[in-house]
Amino acid sequence: MPVLSEDSGLHETLALLTSQLRPDSNHKEEMGFLRDVFSEKSLSYLMKAVLMVHDTVAQKNFDPVLPPLPDNIDEDFDEESVKIVRLVKNKEPLGATIRRDEHSGAVVVARIMRGGAADRSGLVHVGDELREVNGIAVLHKRPDEISQILAQSQGSITLKIIPATQEEDRLKESKVFMRALFHYNPREDRAIPCQEAGLPFQRRQVLEVVSQDDPTWWQAKRVGDTNLRAGLIPSKRFQERRLSYRRAAGTLPSPQSLKKPPYDQPCDKETCDCEGYLKGHYVAGLRRSFRLGCRERLGGLQEGKMSSGAESPELLTYEEVARYQHQPGELPRLVVLIGSLGARLHELKQKVVAENPQHFGVAVPHTTRPRKSHEKEGVEYHFVSKQAFEADLHHNKFLEHGEYKENLYGTSLEAIQAVMAKNKVCLVDVEPEALKQLRTSEFKPYIIFVKPAIQEKRKTPPMSPACEDTAAPLDEEQQEMAASAAFIDQHYGHLVDAVLVKEDLQGAYSQLIVVLEKLSKDTHWVPVSWVR
Repeated sequence: MPVLSEDSGLHETLALLTSQLRPDSNHKEEMGFLRDVFSEKSLSYLMKAVLMVHDTVAQKNFDPVLPPLPDNIDEDFDEESVKIVRLVKNKEPLGATIRRDEHSGAVVVARIMRGGAADRSGLVHVGDELREVNGIAVLHKRPDEISQILAQSQGSITLKIIPATQEEDRLKESKVFMRALFHYNPREDRAIPCQEAGLPFQRRQVLEVVSQDDPTWWQAKRVGDTNLRAGLIPSKRFQERRLSYRRAAGTLPSPQSLKKPPYDQPCDKETCDCEGYLKGHYVAGLRRSFRLGCRERLGGLQEGKMSSGAESPELLTYEEVARYQHQPGELPRLVVLIGSLGARLHELKQKVVAENPQHFGVAVPHTTRPRKSHEKEGVEYHFVSKQAFEADLHHNKFLEHGEYKENLYGTSLEAIQAVMAKNKVCLVDVEPEALKQLRTSEFKPYIIFVKPAIQEKRKTPPMSPACEDTAAPLDEEQQEMAASAAFIDQHYGHLVDAVLVKEDLQGAYSQLIVVLEKLSKDTHWVPVSWVR
């Protein structure tokens, strides 16, 4: 068999290949076709062109060209004490912040942003003294002037650096995930050391905190963001200190100090007893009057809890979270509905359970009122004595409770647990104040905020030549609905997992079913204490 040499051309190679073909009687046509293809001159020309382009590109050097060592290095420093660093960057920030040393007056690197150009180079470290930027001496310049020079530099930046006496070890990447409980815009933060290095985020966004070495400013990335460079965010302790100061100064009111608008009310008539029969299935519920009574006259124990919470209101900063997916054999997660005025959660909850009573259930409430002739124990209510009810109340067994016409009503935690024990998804609707009591690893609640769609009415102004519609102001009822929704969103929105805007019952039901179907299939972010 002939052997090819290094100088053999493409045409010779193909010709040799065709000569080695051994056609048999069954494949003469196919072999003839292949011989014609390999013998075609146009194929040879094409391959030669491809190889020429390859050789041309391969000879080029695409690495950045480092500059020669400058001749004007200060004589005060040995050659080994000065480091010339050239970083290549595009429009992204350099990824480092600087400060002036209080004792020596030198400009030093304060922090390296994870994933930035400086971090990726591995050539710049915290504590390095900066002497020149692109040949410009910076010893007597303010840090903001130096930052401006760095920001305006494009393509490459040449730094003259005096390395730190003891270079710190490369920081290990940490993976701590925090859900933000507040909005943050670094452009509005006068305390941040470098606004360009700040990371803006929205409430309930999940952040990956990659460095907590600085007790005041953490480095973090937004989960799902394609930007590899981390940004600065206020640390939990620093943000809590700022909120405490604002609260002490009276510029940050607590939810307990504000007048609460009315929340969702299940029935239109105050005396309605919420019989709750739909498609032949009974769906237990609490009357509107019970909710009113609950607000007007809280039990002594619950009232004590409210006052205790008012003494040390929660400061909303961050909540450490972890990924969680429901596993076979685990109890279903509790589904909690909260609603603003006009949401009518009761009818929505009724429809979900009535359509699929084998999969969904509700907690049967307790009452001290006499049982009616058509009612059954444990179906409409758990009928108990006032003494037994008050004993359970004393032992903190009720999630919500109230009094109406000298009768006590309440939803117990045991009633919720009984539904979950049947491997059913339990749906409860509560007032937002009860959410904190449910947010435990036992219930792992998925919280859905339902609010009615409020559309501005349109009217045609009289004598309008253009006949253009203008928006009429909201009527009193719509204003109350909007105020109720805004209050819940502002003070409890950080606890919400999903928001559902209800235009009509069927549309809201369809939206809710989609959410519930994903609950056991998708991965969700939950407080880290629920999965540890």
